[in-house]
Amino acid sequence: MTTQSSASARPASTAVMAGIFGLSGSAALIYQVAWQRILALHSGVGIYSVAMIVAAFMAGLGIGSYWGGLKASRFGASRSLLWFAGIELAVGAFATISTPFYYDLLGSHAGALYSSLGRAGVVHFVALLLPTCLMGMSLPFLVQAAVHDVRFACQTIGVLYGINILGAALGALLAPWVLIRSFGIDGAIWFGAATNIAAGLLSLLLWATRGAQPDQPAPETPPQPAKRQPGHPASRPFASWLLLYTLSGFFALALEILWFRIIDVGVRSTAFTFGSVLAIYLLGLGLGCVFGGRFAVRVRSPLRAFLACQTLLLIYSGAVILLIVHLPTSTPGYATLVDYWKGADIFALGSDWNWSQFILLYLAFPVALYGPPTVLMGLSFAVLQKAVHDDRQTTGRKVGFLQTGNILGNVAGSLAIGLVLMGSLGTPDSLRLLLGAGLIFPFLSLLWAGRDGVTLLSGAMLAGLVFIWPSSNQFWSRLHGSDPEQAAFAEDASGLMAITPALDEGGALRVSMNGKWQSWLPFGGIHSELGAVASILHPEPKDICIIGLGSGDTAWAAACRPQTERVVVYEICAAEQKLLAQIAPVVPDLASFLKDRRIHILAEDGRQSLAQNPALYDVIEADALRPTSAYAGNIYSIEFFKLCASRLKPGGLMCQWGSTPRVYRTFREAFPHVVELPGRKILIGSNDPIPLDRDRWAASLNPQVRAYLGPAIVPGMEDCLSMTRPMAPDTAADRNILTDLFPRDEFVTPGP
Repeated sequence: MTTQSSASARPASTAVMAGIFGLSGSAALIYQVAWQRILALHSGVGIYSVAMIVAAFMAGLGIGSYWGGLKASRFGASRSLLWFAGIELAVGAFATISTPFYYDLLGSHAGALYSSLGRAGVVHFVALLLPTCLMGMSLPFLVQAAVHDVRFACQTIGVLYGINILGAALGALLAPWVLIRSFGIDGAIWFGAATNIAAGLLSLLLWATRGAQPDQPAPETPPQPAKRQPGHPASRPFASWLLLYTLSGFFALALEILWFRIIDVGVRSTAFTFGSVLAIYLLGLGLGCVFGGRFAVRVRSPLRAFLACQTLLLIYSGAVILLIVHLPTSTPGYATLVDYWKGADIFALGSDWNWSQFILLYLAFPVALYGPPTVLMGLSFAVLQKAVHDDRQTTGRKVGFLQTGNILGNVAGSLAIGLVLMGSLGTPDSLRLLLGAGLIFPFLSLLWAGRDGVTLLSGAMLAGLVFIWPSSNQFWSRLHGSDPEQAAFAEDASGLMAITPALDEGGALRVSMNGKWQSWLPFGGIHSELGAVASILHPEPKDICIIGLGSGDTAWAAACRPQTERVVVYEICAAEQKLLAQIAPVVPDLASFLKDRRIHILAEDGRQSLAQNPALYDVIEADALRPTSAYAGNIYSIEFFKLCASRLKPGGLMCQWGSTPRVYRTFREAFPHVVELPGRKILIGSNDPIPLDRDRWAASLNPQVRAYLGPAIVPGMEDCLSMTRPMAPDTAADRNILTDLFPRDEFVTPGP
């Protein structure tokens, strides 16, 4: 092939490489969702467990990026492409065995491997190291294969990385909406494996068509003697750019966590929410990279442009929070959003197809919150590439090192916000602190790129936002449609707890978690029935375990019998107990519940704690949780029900809200003996026969218990006891049950 024809083919081959890298990005995101889900089954879905899984995943990517950068710089384009193909095939091969490895092998030794937080972190890191290192290596090798003219490196790299991110956005949508919903977690992983293998085979085909000869760099224009602008590669050492990109990684992940908390509360999330809003985040980032490459080619001062992007995205991020708080509630479009926040209803994404609400909550709201900042992040990536590349042979190494620094910043930002600042400051004030810290960008621009009026103005705007920032109470009150004077909030990394007046409910208080209504104060209703019914059916309920605190209603009702000596309550969100203690003086039953020495509230994942602790109970009850909530499948699966069965004393009872027909079938599969209330709203299972002794049940509901529960609850309990009956056999032809690896109800899988 002649030099001219080779050069003309390069744009086409680069486009093909970008498409292949898009497939790789899609598979990587699918793996992240699926593997995190499996590993969280062993170590729990608490914030520290999830943070360790995410940190381990990202650490592997960082190590792979560093090693890939070192290795890629030794090769020409042809060998680098061959390495990339091998990496994709290796990731796909690992994925084919990942489910038995992560779920079966690690799960069978979970008691020893995940007995402490530190040990769990080490296990996660080691378990994820191989595939994530391989993923991290892919970009440096592909860059080394694709960049032929260093003058256009920023454009080439921007397109490659941007298409990879757009592929990840597609993976974020496919994982919940199609793959897990239709084929389960294992099926999603197999799809990812097929995608990686396809990417590897296509890369081999491209390598073969290009020929295996070493590629020579295209002739480059000699350096001109003209004065170099600030931000030219020679004007700042590479270490400076590495530091800047590490800083930007810190801010990017910190902002992402804060934005997603706001979205979680504002839309009242379901299992489909995370993937949907992550796709919008990645879409903005990917588009910024792709189109930023064209812009970066013409940038005269990459340093000033990069720092300006970082400053502007922080200004926007702060300004939009002020708009949320201060925009008049009658503003067209926004008024509909505020009305949604005032109500208790939840837009059930995945099963409700109200398109106007979907567009408002899942397009307009997230795009307005973080659309422009993510585009600026992508743009700054392309500008960075313009600044650092001055030698084709070092492109892979520099990209690898930069990605390592950025990922290190990502890990630091996610841990700082997720494990420290959100618990001590909350989301709004954590964002305020980020804005203040972000003044480092205009400062560095003035210091390194020279004085500039635009930089001074943007720095002043950023500082001004810090000083006029709204309080946390103001911000969260707006997202709950409530008066700040009548609302109370408590937040930590695991969630936001809110107690607000319930409109048109006769003075009742609504208890919400991450924007979603959970229960009411004062106590009463289905939560009280769930708590009390098993305690009354059991002849002597000394030891009781409740999974989920909520308003405290269920645990309080479960402690209604004087024979009860201990009630252990597992609750992931530690902020719940803190907020309930604040409101207790005005709710007598809540105050007595929190003072009851029999009650032990532990901020732990209930499933993981049951698995690790061999203690046995007379009664175990999982507090009512919407089956479409994220991770709800973990406490509706047959594996969970069997775990509970193994933690019951002889004659012990497991009480469960019968939320769907699949829950009925799964519960019946796990317990040999089951009784139900009509309508199957409450299911009670046991390893031993459950005598239908209505006289004893009536005797258990003695005057002391009646006084404890109160006149508002006792009539409902009498009805429950009178209508309890053996569970009828299931006659459905298709007996699909809920499993850890196929949480059908959580992802609204069609069919019975």
